[in-house]
Amino acid sequence: MKIGFALPQFHRQADDIARTATFAAAIEEAGGASLWVGDRNLAAVNPVVGYGGRGNTIPEELNPAADPFVLLGVAASATSRVQLGAHVLVAPLYPPVQLARPLTTIDLISGGRLIPGFGVGWSPEEYQAAGLDFARRGARMEELLDALHTIWTTDPAQYEGNQLSIPAHHSPLKPAQRPRPPFYLGALSERALRRVARRGDGWLPLVVVPSYVDVDGLITQRTMLDELARQGGRAPDDIDTVLRVNIDAGTSTEKVADTVKEVHERTGIDHFMIDSMYDVDTAEGSVEHARRILELVGKG
Repeated sequence: MKIGFALPQFHRQADDIARTATFAAAIEEAGGASLWVGDRNLAAVNPVVGYGGRGNTIPEELNPAADPFVLLGVAASATSRVQLGAHVLVAPLYPPVQLARPLTTIDLISGGRLIPGFGVGWSPEEYQAAGLDFARRGARMEELLDALHTIWTTDPAQYEGNQLSIPAHHSPLKPAQRPRPPFYLGALSERALRRVARRGDGWLPLVVVPSYVDVDGLITQRTMLDELARQGGRAPDDIDTVLRVNIDAGTSTEKVADTVKEVHERTGIDHFMIDSMYDVDTAEGSVEHARRILELVGKG
């Protein structure tokens, strides 16, 4: 199994972003396989839609949010082996050129270790702040993937869609990964899983330990994804999975490790991203938490 960990980005861990390089190096030294960021452009005071598209509240832990691109760049320069991922960037909020540029830079700095993970998000206020139509975010994602592919694989690059337009421009600086970095996509609904089946190089599901661990649901979703891929002429094995594991406050490391092992045994998922922002207040505490989980999983 590959076990990765979230960089200090949200909640009280955001106060420790000056220690990002030290944190990243410590996780790599401890045997972590990957380092991750999420994305929260803003957390609305009176949200129309709540966290994850449910209710009308957003956890206060998401109020402080450090920049994901800067954190990945710092982590890239402080490490030599771990993969560097986003689980997930709310990609349609970004113009394609302004999204491609930092991701290209991170991939080059890291020597091709980037896992760019994208989702459409659930916050209408984030789209309002960007001057975009929340209702059209799915269609914008489709065009964004096309535009990124063009920017990363052609020079000069040009793209014309219904929502996105990029004039012909010089595009000689390419990512280290060829022909382009992989597209990892978050998906829960059947519509989103269909996008993964058509466009994704990887799928990014989620569990929360212990409050929301639906292993049967993961198996059902992956079975659907595999069938949709076959229907589209793709091999299911070409679509990777990285499971995000959020940890509820007060959860023991033993419980986290046991959940990871159970999910691995039942689903075959072998890459996990663990986020302790709800449970651990400091970057130093998160490193110790990560070391303990790696020790427990390794003993399994």
